Amino acid sequence: MEKSFLEERLAEGMSLERIGELVGKHPSTVSYWLKKHGLGAGAAKRHAPKGEVAPEILRQLVDNGRSIREIAAALGAGYSTIRYWLQREGLETERSRRTKEGAAARAAGLRRACLRCPVHGHTVFFQRPDGGFRCIRCSIAAVSKRRRDVKRTLVEEAGGCCRLCGFEEHQSALHFHHLDPSKKAFHLAHGGVSRGIERMRLEARKCVLLCANCHAMVEAGVKEAPAG
Repeated sequence: MEKSFLEERLAEGMSLERIGELVGKHPSTVSYWLKKHGLGAGAAKRHAPKGEVAPEILRQLVDNGRSIREIAAALGAGYSTIRYWLQREGLETERSRRTKEGAAARAAGLRRACLRCPVHGHTVFFQRPDGGFRCIRCSIAAVSKRRRDVKRTLVEEAGGCCRLCGFEEHQSALHFHHLDPSKKAFHLAHGGVSRGIERMRLEARKCVLLCANCHAMVEAGVKEAPAG
């Protein structure tokens, strides 16, 4: 028996008989492993939850989506203490519920499931390659953020403003214009999702930074692109 498992069961106030029932062992076997791990006489007392926790405050923190560690920090209590009180009050953290629901969906062979996201509420989750589930809306937001971060980096490295008129108010209105289209490997506006930052940098070095207006006029032949 693992030491951590025994410590957690003792922290929950379980007797040797109850622990034995969980693992299908005689109480004497449980006692043997307690002693082997240095959890012999007095172990239950040492690992018992310490301090009272107000059930109404605990419930409020659970309803607010706090994790066990966050609840423990908010109440100034130990991790095991909060686990004990959650079990005693019949409460379950959001993460615990989501883990169980994800496991049930995985067992049912589902690739998608409606689970509760702490940010978006109940929404669709997709199964990741590692078997876990992730909120689709969170995933989309993460991809969008990465694209903005990559472009911000490239814009700053390219001078931060339009090379023709000096516009710099918003990066969404700044474009990368390839000086030699024949050397263009890919369009930078669509490369932030699947390509690494170093490949993006190499491509950006083939370009000059222009605002949307100047870019349109350069493409139309009204203005001449600046030298690289």
